[in-house]
Amino acid sequence: MIPLKTIEILIPWLKEMEGFSSTIYRCSGGYKTIGYGHRIQHNEVFFVPLSPAEAEQVLRADILSLMLKVQRLITVPLRVNQWAALLSFSFNVGVAALQRSTLRLKVNRQEHKLVLEEFMKWIWAGGKPSKGLKSRRFKEGLLYEKGLVP
Repeated sequence: MIPLKTIEILIPWLKEMEGFSSTIYRCSGGYKTIGYGHRIQHNEVFFVPLSPAEAEQVLRADILSLMLKVQRLITVPLRVNQWAALLSFSFNVGVAALQRSTLRLKVNRQEHKLVLEEFMKWIWAGGKPSKGLKSRRFKEGLLYEKGLVP
C-alpha cells in the first residue's frame, strides 16, 4: 500500500519537474497538456487560464489515480521515497511503460541497487538522449535509492 504521505513529497516534486502552464499546450510527446503536466483526456474541458491552485487540485487527482495503478504493479513493500520516485517516473512516461519495464522487474525482485541504472535507460525523446530527461531520471534514481531530493 502506498502511504498517503507520498502525495506530500510528490506535489512539490512534480511541480518542479513539470513546470506550470495556465493554458493548453502540446508536450514533447504531442499530447494536449495543462497545469502541472496534466495530459488532457478526450472528454475533459478546461477553461483557461487555469490558476495554480486549480492546477494543484488536478495534480492531486492525477497522483491519486496514478497511485492505484502503480500499486497494482509493485508487489513488494517500499519506502515512501521509493514510491515517490516510481510515481514520478510513471507520471512522466505512463503506467504502461512501467508495466513493461525492466525497472519494475528489478523493483519487484528487490534488486534496489540496480534501479538507478534502470531509470537511466529512459532518457530518450525523439530518438535521441534528452538532457532534461537524463537529469530527471538521475534525480528519480537518487530519490529512489537514497531518499535524496536534489
